Amino acid sequence: MGAPDVSIELYVLLSAILFVMGAMGVLLRRNAILIFMSVELMLNAANLALAAFARQWGNGDGQLMVFFVMTVAAAEVAVGLALIVAIFKTKKSIDIDELHLFRD
Repeated sequence: MGAPDVSIELYVLLSAILFVMGAMGVLLRRNAILIFMSVELMLNAANLALAAFARQWGNGDGQLMVFFVMTVAAAEVAVGLALIVAIFKTKKSIDIDELHLFRD
């Protein structure tokens, strides 16, 4: 019993859909947490495409890049959440529109 045979086009289509959903979340949302979740969705879409191409070509380089992207995503979340907590402690809000008030 082998793995189901799914074509590379379906993986790329799903990856593109996830990436567009993430990009729309970044562009349309005002909440910093939701923006971070949308960035994670875009990174996971890239990971899906990398893993699909690695499987298609039988090369492990794409899977290695997936681990690199996961590492960058973990670092981004750690730094980003620390910034969000610091902003929330001072402003009592994580609305992105209110961040321009830091200049004052």
